[in-house]
Amino acid sequence: MRLLFAGTPAVAVPALEALLASRHEVVAVLTRPDARAGRGRTMAASPVKERALAEGLEVLTPRSPRDADFQHRLAELAVDCAPVVAYGALLPPAVLDVPVHGWVNLHFSVLPAWRGAAPVQHAVIAGDEVTGASTFRIEAGLDTGPVFGTLTETIRPRDTAGDLLGRLATAGAGLLVATLDAIADGVAQPVPQPPDGVSLAPRLEVDDARVLWSHPALAVDRRIRGCTPAPGAWTTAPDGSRLKLGPVTPEPSVTDLAPGALRVLKDDVLVGTASHAVRLGDVAPAGRRPMPAAAWARGARLDAGTVLGAAA
Repeated sequence: MRLLFAGTPAVAVPALEALLASRHEVVAVLTRPDARAGRGRTMAASPVKERALAEGLEVLTPRSPRDADFQHRLAELAVDCAPVVAYGALLPPAVLDVPVHGWVNLHFSVLPAWRGAAPVQHAVIAGDEVTGASTFRIEAGLDTGPVFGTLTETIRPRDTAGDLLGRLATAGAGLLVATLDAIADGVAQPVPQPPDGVSLAPRLEVDDARVLWSHPALAVDRRIRGCTPAPGAWTTAPDGSRLKLGPVTPEPSVTDLAPGALRVLKDDVLVGTASHAVRLGDVAPAGRRPMPAAAWARGARLDAGTVLGAAA
């Protein structure tokens, strides 16, 4: 089949590479326009655009899929199907019926669980033990279309959202190719999603990544892992500045620290929660690179009784 691939971040690149190696022909790529990134906030192409250009593919970067020039070019390409992985913009009804077999999305959950922009992050924060990926036909609703296929993946006890998403991106690429093969062979049988078991996974904003030490250690641990690497978990340092947090380690034997209270040891820094303490991993003070928590604590010369998260 002739394909238009739609995707933007690095997590979409394995699927693009799998399609390039498949029996199908990727004739063009749709991705988000260049955006500012990095410390210097310089304009940068998306990872999908970089990979597509390296392959010599035509790259379409409309500000919106509603753009008339994009819709005209989509019709000219005469694609059979448009696979989508984390494109990052809503597709209007005017484009959904243009490809012969529609738009097929690879979504990183077992639908109807975790519909939305951040399914992996929400699964980790919620403490799910198993998640997965689904391919489905895009329709007007939010991730509501009929499902072609699914796979499952165990969420490991110390998984960050980034760890889990990396595995799903690789496994999901194979699922997407298998789905397109089935469509091409005329044997695909999409199944409507059941009405039960629906949960939503909206995009996580910076405020969602703030750690509340008044919560139990289990919830603190899950939120930090679910927000790693993005949007990045954080708390406030004693001076009120923002302190970014890497994954922590629960310490069930330490129960005498109040929520947010620090205990600085020679090589470790413990923080109290509503249940038991957690041991900090790497931290990043405002404007600085990540460093071991013990090194940060020594440099900050923290006093006994220091509390994290006391100010917003």
